Amino acid sequence: MAKRGYHHGNLRQALIDAALKLIEARGPAGFTLSEAAKQAGVTPAAVYRHFEGREDLIAEAARQGYAIFADVMDYAYQSGQPSALASFEATGRAYIAFARKYPGHYIAMFESGVSVNRTPDLAHAALRANSVLERAAADLSRHIPPEKRPPAAMFSAHIWAMSHGVVELFARGAAGSRAPFPAEELLEAGIGIYLRGLGLVAPDS
Repeated sequence: MAKRGYHHGNLRQALIDAALKLIEARGPAGFTLSEAAKQAGVTPAAVYRHFEGREDLIAEAARQGYAIFADVMDYAYQSGQPSALASFEATGRAYIAFARKYPGHYIAMFESGVSVNRTPDLAHAALRANSVLERAAADLSRHIPPEKRPPAAMFSAHIWAMSHGVVELFARGAAGSRAPFPAEELLEAGIGIYLRGLGLVAPDS
């Protein structure tokens, strides 16, 4: 049953929470604003006091997701300190953990088609999340001779892409049940191969 009696102050968040449940269940294109309003226990007209349309609602869900994601990544980074390698590996594992714990946010962020540049707040939140992984990459790449050192942005982008691929193929939904190995092991092995190629991990590690 839909919740009733939301006050004006928390109606906006109630709509976002409703959208997240619908996104998780049906995908970002599988619901209407009217359905989100019904889920939140308000009239469809009430939605337009807070959002111009469905994409604006999804964009705010994505912004909140990036804010949580950045916090999760930063916590993982800090947990590995003072070891640059441990911090870097922890951020990779945190990517998988976030996707599993916050599937609605994850879908809104990466599968909705809503640009991170749709709003300044969304762009800022996405940049903050990316900066944590880039910082971890920069810390680790200091151990590479300058002439062989890839830019930190490229380094972090490679790991982000690898993490995203493992999540998409093996950590979410039905595909996860067909994974040859646990997603965490696949990502750890992939990162290990990448780091060995850069000379950051001994060949026999």
